[in-house]
Amino acid sequence: MHPEAARLGWVDLALADPPLADVTEPLESIRVVGWPWRRANRGGMEGRVATSRPPGLVAPGAGRLLPDVDDRLVHPGARYEILDGHLIAAPPADPPHATRHLSLAYVLAAHVSGGYVGAVDMLMRADETSDIAPDASVYPEGEAPGGGRKLEELAFEVTSEQRLSVPTEKARKLIARGVRRVFCLLVKEERRVLEWSRETDGWSRLLDTAVIDDACFVRPMRVIALIDAAAADDDVAEALLRKQNPVIERMRAEERRQGLEQGLERGISQGRQEALVSAILAVLDARGLEVGAATLERLRACHDEAKLVLWHRRAATAASGKEALVE
Repeated sequence: MHPEAARLGWVDLALADPPLADVTEPLESIRVVGWPWRRANRGGMEGRVATSRPPGLVAPGAGRLLPDVDDRLVHPGARYEILDGHLIAAPPADPPHATRHLSLAYVLAAHVSGGYVGAVDMLMRADETSDIAPDASVYPEGEAPGGGRKLEELAFEVTSEQRLSVPTEKARKLIARGVRRVFCLLVKEERRVLEWSRETDGWSRLLDTAVIDDACFVRPMRVIALIDAAAADDDVAEALLRKQNPVIERMRAEERRQGLEQGLERGISQGRQEALVSAILAVLDARGLEVGAATLERLRACHDEAKLVLWHRRAATAASGKEALVE
């Protein structure tokens, strides 16, 4: 531990007694402050606990260097986030929150374009005292210029309207860090999709008929797909078609092949039928038998090849065209 941290009586989260997972006191009473030198301690929780934030530990003012997005204050896998130095519990969810998580991931994964990666519950270091995990996010592939992964471009939160305060603060942190767009899916009674507005510093509701058009997606994603199961299936199917998914492409190729074969077979059959009709008329004409309009219509409407063969034989001996076509 750094001497200054030891002097202040701070404790390493990785060595906390009781362990952080066993803490039962109100989490709001625990404060966490990151240290510039804690990057050497990637195996632990990489943070320090104090009942208040000592002054002077974080350099104030604009333009300061922010930690890398993958520098941790929270140990990956812990059910916590850190927002402005406060530990925020992230417990498992019940429906409809949990089911909306699945639907969001389902639709989002299908829409992510080449060159981008989708993630769920991935931690992102927002600033010196915040290490937060959007419910879902999209970020570019590859390493950042200084190493590590690149910053998220899109982030999604799922919450109820009664608990919108935490996603609101997280949205401000994400936007300040450089995330381009932040969305929030409201569950419970009225299902809605919100997008963070830089202009108003608040949430703006997206119409159910609107689309989220973004370079991260292979096609515009319909807002309704984020709140309606049937619409979600439709959008996922459209996105996979746009991606030219190999399995779907093989199925489409097989359908085309079968269609060509069936079309060829129908064409050959139709050709034989037309030839038999012509042959029947030629025999009747050679014998000087008149073919009435009703008989001609019935003959041309027949697509039963076996019946046409039978009529062709009868045409050689029948007393009239009508008699040739007797059942």
